[in-house]
Amino acid sequence: MRRFNVILPLLPPGAALAVLLWAGRAAAQPLPVLPNINIDIGGASEGAGLVPTLQLLVLLTVLSLVPAFLVLMTSFTRVVIVLGFVRGAIGTQQVPPNQVIAGLALFLTVFLMRPVYMQINDTALQPYLAEQITQEEAYARAAEPVREFMFRQTREKDLALFVNMAGMERPAGREDIPLPVLVPAFVISELKTAFQMGFMLFVPFLIIDMVVASTLMAMGMFMLPPVMISLPFKLLLFIMVDGWHLVIKSVVESFI
Repeated sequence: MRRFNVILPLLPPGAALAVLLWAGRAAAQPLPVLPNINIDIGGASEGAGLVPTLQLLVLLTVLSLVPAFLVLMTSFTRVVIVLGFVRGAIGTQQVPPNQVIAGLALFLTVFLMRPVYMQINDTALQPYLAEQITQEEAYARAAEPVREFMFRQTREKDLALFVNMAGMERPAGREDIPLPVLVPAFVISELKTAFQMGFMLFVPFLIIDMVVASTLMAMGMFMLPPVMISLPFKLLLFIMVDGWHLVIKSVVESFI
């Protein structure tokens, strides 16, 4: 209360009355009691109690890696890179925005991978839910359609590179190639294909930029940025040829 005796003379009458009422109420009520919380972390004394814990840990780890699986083991990589090249070739910096490009690439990935997912559901997921196969058999059956998809899109040169770097013997067949070797080979194959398609997209827009820049130089308009003049022409060309239809058609057909 000594602190209030020093502060109260400095406050207006209404504020001083409010402080006194609050102080009296606080003194009349007891302080709240914090609950006692105990956390007991014990260890499993037997191996049977440890197995479910390890399975849960593995499941959480796999769920945290789902975005990496989506990017590196599906058609997402090629699609999103090609769409990014389209935006760069036209010259629009943030149109369409990154959210639209990523969303379109995601739905195209679902469309392209739908046969693979249906095969996984028919051969692995439904039999496992019906308790017809074990968990290990379900994993093996689910991996086969994904491996088949990646093998179709992976170049033999890229696959041989990682087989040699892994120090493996020459595999007799596809079943002898593990996923840690197949996935990086698939990724660099997808990157090469995506960059090839991006180069083909850049060529017509590059020609427009060169023509506009040469015309401006011939007219002596050195201070006018060529990009400002070429951008409307590139947009007009892209609209006239129905560019998004052609790009999406080319991307989808590249996986068939």
